[in-house]
Amino acid sequence: MSFPGSGLAKGLAVTLRTMTKRSVTAQYPDVQPDLAPRTRGVIGLFEENCTVCMLCARECPDWCIYIDSHKETVPPAAPGGRERSRNVLDRFAIDFALCMYCGICIEVCPFDALFWSPEFEYAETDIRDLTHERDKLREWMWTVPEPPALDPAAEEPKELAAARKAADKLAAQQQAEAEAARAGTAEADTDRATDQNRPDTPGEGT
Repeated sequence: MSFPGSGLAKGLAVTLRTMTKRSVTAQYPDVQPDLAPRTRGVIGLFEENCTVCMLCARECPDWCIYIDSHKETVPPAAPGGRERSRNVLDRFAIDFALCMYCGICIEVCPFDALFWSPEFEYAETDIRDLTHERDKLREWMWTVPEPPALDPAAEEPKELAAARKAADKLAAQQQAEAEAARAGTAEADTDRATDQNRPDTPGEGT
């Protein structure tokens, strides 16, 4: 059975209990938040991996990625070869006023040119300044955390195994060439020493 004012008493009791507890409010920006390792803050661009395939811009549901490029002719790698043309990136910009942080552009990039960065302090006073160009995206790239370590019991990726096998084969080949070169040098030194120690033979005319 409740009595008049019981609800108010319960509310005041909650208030009193809360007043005795330590505050959990983080005094931002003096205290930076403890973000999760893979926080979706902004998108960083690793420009060297971008091939201007335009896949990220085509798949973006908000159409907030702007890419410009031009073609350049690459001379043949070997004499008699054909010239090739390649795309050169001129502009890569993302309008974060439109971006909804779905991550589709990062998922569809076939060459690992886009990454999530936990950086979040990029507020602007003008909404037009939220379109960030590739220089700014490149700066954010260096704030991307390292990927988590693989499970020690996990199977090694095929790509890594193939790369390690090729590296071991190349190292063995280089070691064999070095040993052959050392053996050839030692043999030449032995022949030279033998020639120096051999007594002079009189010529046919003496």
